[in-house]
Amino acid sequence: MPDTFKIPGFVNAHSHAFQRALRGRAEGSDFWAWRETMLELARGQTPEGVRAEYTRVYAEMRAAGYVAVGEFHYLGLAEANAAAEAAAEAGIELVLLHVAYARGGIDRFRQGSVAEYLGGLETLREAGVRVGVAPHSVRACPRDWLEQLGRYAEEQGLPLHVHADEQPREIEECVAEHGLRPIELLAETGCLGPRTTVVHATHADGRELDLLGQAGARICVCPTTEANLGDGFLPVERVLHRSIPLCVGSDSNVRIDPFEELRELDGIGRRQSGRRDVFTPAALLEIGSAGGAASLGLDAVPEIDIDLTHPQLRGVADPRAALVAGCTADVVYRGDAWT
Repeated sequence: MPDTFKIPGFVNAHSHAFQRALRGRAEGSDFWAWRETMLELARGQTPEGVRAEYTRVYAEMRAAGYVAVGEFHYLGLAEANAAAEAAAEAGIELVLLHVAYARGGIDRFRQGSVAEYLGGLETLREAGVRVGVAPHSVRACPRDWLEQLGRYAEEQGLPLHVHADEQPREIEECVAEHGLRPIELLAETGCLGPRTTVVHATHADGRELDLLGQAGARICVCPTTEANLGDGFLPVERVLHRSIPLCVGSDSNVRIDPFEELRELDGIGRRQSGRRDVFTPAALLEIGSAGGAASLGLDAVPEIDIDLTHPQLRGVADPRAALVAGCTADVVYRGDAWT
């Protein structure tokens, strides 16, 4: 075994594994055009296909240093069980973020009622699958659904994950329907709390960030996907000023590399502020590991080995700082020494 050192494994707090198949394809001019391509891909998913493809995707994650994944899943119950089987085969801890979908999307995403959704969630729990409550978004879940889901998550002590403020159009539609911005609506309906993770928040305003900070909720940043889809930039310094905790996710899985997600996050903060000391290397590694674990309700994560003999780390004075400054997931030791 080459010279290695250990760090806590990374936690991928937000993944849509089936979207890995979209990388490199012509995806349309903006997020909404890409979404139509994604929906067409979703229509064709089967339990057998999910089992095979997710095993490959989760194995990629494991090789890249992710030891746990939050799968934001809206393809159906049979496919949820297939995802759990795939994670077990790949050797990665899975939290199945079972998605509530009342309207929009396609037929296979939707449940007829909150009771139907919760019945499916309980079925997964009874099968031994670790789960979280996941209203897809304020577009997909009306106010009464959000109220019931927030209450259930609180009563059961479960993580609650929800997309919010990813795109300006989403905010405009929410204001038109409710007279509130998305995170304001989540606060009013009881969906904000210390177990809540808001995914993206790229267009959150100051009032919404205040609400997140007051609730003790966190934000899952997905920088490689947010760049790929033209989502925008997290307002990093405004988030840090409010002490809002962060985690990262690979989301559409256009890239599977925790170091790249963290480096992109760091780069956003540097470009917005004009400073190089927005995050320390230790803080970034903690966001990638403990931040994601807290988001998914995991108590601890196993360590991974970093290969000091890898060319990307040879001769560096501070290997841990170098990880987030300039390394890729190739430096994770996988059992084969470099020559």
